[in-house]
Amino acid sequence: MSAILYILRCSNGSYYTGTTRKALESRVSEHQQGTHDGYTARHRPVELVFNCHFENITDAIACERQIKGWRREKKEALIRGEFDLLPSLSKRKA
Repeated sequence: MSAILYILRCSNGSYYTGTTRKALESRVSEHQQGTHDGYTARHRPVELVFNCHFENITDAIACERQIKGWRREKKEALIRGEFDLLPSLSKRKA
């Protein structure tokens, strides 16, 4: 079953990463309306800044977990589409 990974920019400037199997517009609308109590309900409005389709829900969830562990600068490179920067942003700073 396919899924979509998405990143939202919240009103406080933070990023929320999630996955959905339903229509992306519907899921973003739920976040925007605060339908489900959680992080985005307390940090509205939200803005969709990135999304990626996966054929397999388990792959989308694995990617979501990986991105949640990234530093802000790496997430922002992904959002900007600067994929060539991602390996260098993975290295720890001494």
